[in-house]
Amino acid sequence: MNRFFLFLVVTAFATAAWRETTSAPGTMAALSKAAIDGAGQAVTLAIGLIGVMSLFLGLMRIAEAGGLLLIIARLLQPLMVRLFPDVPANHPAMGAMVMNFSANLLGLGNAATPFGIRAMEALERLNPHPGTATNAMAMFLALNTSGLTLLPTGVIALRASLGSSDPAAILPTTLIATTCATLTAGFAAWGLARFFPAGSRRTVVKPMDEAPSDVHGAAATQVLPPPPEATLDPQTQAALEETPSLPPYPLWATGLFFAGILALIPLSLAVGAALSAWLVPGLIVLFLLFGAVRRVPVYEQFVEGARDGFQVALRIIPYLVAILVAVAMLRASGALTGFVSLLAPITTPIGLPAEALPMALLRPFSGSGAYALMASILSDPATGPDTLVGWLVSTLQGSTETTFYVLAVYFGAVGVKRIRHTLAAALLADLAGIAAAVAAVHWLYPDV
Repeated sequence: MNRFFLFLVVTAFATAAWRETTSAPGTMAALSKAAIDGAGQAVTLAIGLIGVMSLFLGLMRIAEAGGLLLIIARLLQPLMVRLFPDVPANHPAMGAMVMNFSANLLGLGNAATPFGIRAMEALERLNPHPGTATNAMAMFLALNTSGLTLLPTGVIALRASLGSSDPAAILPTTLIATTCATLTAGFAAWGLARFFPAGSRRTVVKPMDEAPSDVHGAAATQVLPPPPEATLDPQTQAALEETPSLPPYPLWATGLFFAGILALIPLSLAVGAALSAWLVPGLIVLFLLFGAVRRVPVYEQFVEGARDGFQVALRIIPYLVAILVAVAMLRASGALTGFVSLLAPITTPIGLPAEALPMALLRPFSGSGAYALMASILSDPATGPDTLVGWLVSTLQGSTETTFYVLAVYFGAVGVKRIRHTLAAALLADLAGIAAAVAAVHWLYPDV
């Protein structure tokens, strides 16, 4: 992200300098004004986002406190046993992976990260080749980076803050794209494993409290700072600390759960546009009723979640400033116009407008950077949240994950340096997610 940010700013400055001295005097003055305006726009955007972000995080806190995370975990467990045949059903790794996927389904990224790191530590105990990713690790991270999410609350909140007439209408397109990405990740991780052998067997089982080590026995160097601690309700925190072997629901219940998710796809294709206006008020009522049935103090939990939403909105201001300033400078210098006109003949025929291509390229590298870039695109009067480009970048942000960051954090946490086929499977999932997002947006909203 450092190089990407530097590249954007230097490119904008060089383009403006060339145009200033050759064909367009005044470009450099426009560049200066764009940089200042972009910084102010970032703060204004974040302030407008506070209320909507607080609303959605307040609702998610009610669901989390009511045990929805654990309910989904118990529904997922029968499938997990089949996806990870090398991991014993009662092993701590299985419980941590189940909780990680459950948090991702609900869009609770802060909760998913500590569960994921715990899962990698437990999987490392089963690793016969220290320093080399096992098939279970590759499958876990490929599925993790595919970004399977049912509720892209952050994207909906941003769209609402920017005046979208239907901010939740990206739910059907996101569901289609994220489902395709996840299926691709699973099949790719399974199919590629045979072409990337792990090597000679070395049976090493480490206790959970021992620091992970690399193949030479030295303490692993963490490649990134540890992620911030998530604020979890007591029930979920207990699940994290104990990594329980959760009693699964009957297999028929798991089948119904996934049948319901898959049924949402044709339902979205048939009546998604008509039902989208009902989604936000429907979600509010459903989460409140769920909390009430589970005897959750809904008002207190909502306030706690809303407080977190306030902090999240403030925390993203620096990222918004960086990206919005860089994009504003690119636009004022004329470099962005040139880039779009250069790529449009290539990407437009396949349904991907050149304006959305930077978002597709940045998403695997930086989640915060991609979110800020999406905000810049959606707030641009030339595009806006309810145009083809706006629908597409919103779907891309809600249906894919920050591939390289996830791999670096999770593998770095246990000292794995030889990742085998994990990256290939994850990138194939990213490509599938992008293709599915393009197809879904054009299919559901052909008249946009």
